[in-house]
Amino acid sequence: MVLESLIRYDTIRRKPQYIFIMGFVYSSVAIILSLLLFKNQASLIMVFFTAFACFPFIYYAIKCEEQYDIIFDDEKRILKEHSKTVMTLVFLFLGFFISFTLWALILPETTTNTLFSTQFHTINNLNAHVTGNASLYSKYIVSIFFNNIKVLIFCIFFSFLYGAGAIFILTWNASVGGAFIGNFIKTKLIAYGGLHAIALGLVRYMPHGVLEMAAYFVGALAGGIISVAIIRHDLGSKHFFKIIFDSSELIGIAVAMLFVATLVEVFVTPNLVAILG
Repeated sequence: MVLESLIRYDTIRRKPQYIFIMGFVYSSVAIILSLLLFKNQASLIMVFFTAFACFPFIYYAIKCEEQYDIIFDDEKRILKEHSKTVMTLVFLFLGFFISFTLWALILPETTTNTLFSTQFHTINNLNAHVTGNASLYSKYIVSIFFNNIKVLIFCIFFSFLYGAGAIFILTWNASVGGAFIGNFIKTKLIAYGGLHAIALGLVRYMPHGVLEMAAYFVGALAGGIISVAIIRHDLGSKHFFKIIFDSSELIGIAVAMLFVATLVEVFVTPNLVAILG
């Protein structure tokens, strides 16, 4: 909470590198505390600590976005303001992701297996593996897309019910992605060399992963805005219906972004991996 008191929200929106640092620091502190205090349950406790630390900031951001829906009448201006916040939240996610990746990379194998035990279990249960055969993946477009839609729905409802609750889901996704990339780079360092292994690891996740996370943040923003609007306004007021319309636009944008992310995951990522591999 200290960083939030030192850095103004409008400053963070103009210079999102500050929120990247905040995400990196919060997740790193969460990892250290989890290993020191709850080592056997560290894989979940670190996610909780990270998300809990960011909860006030996320909730404040959602409250500001709800006010933008009321203050501005121009839809383009509203979407422009929302896009700034989404980019800020994406930088927060990247701070989480880089932190989790680095810790998975530098910690001893036994500690890494303990710290990311639940994440590794999730990764091992995934049936789809990135290959260079894009045509093999084309049949998974529908299943991948609807799986992403399910996550989006969870983000919307978590934000609607708990304000900034979707940050827990997004932090979990960052920890899974970081565990996967960090472990992948560690296992490929000898075979490929440092820079090649890092590039190959990032390419396996980042092209579609960043788009997916941005879409989830857009959906979470929509759910959170509706939640705040219900608390602050009468359900039948003029402002409320305007907010519902704007939130519906955000959800539609999130769905479109997930579809693009699915196409990237199916057709672009495998080819990039094949080129680098």
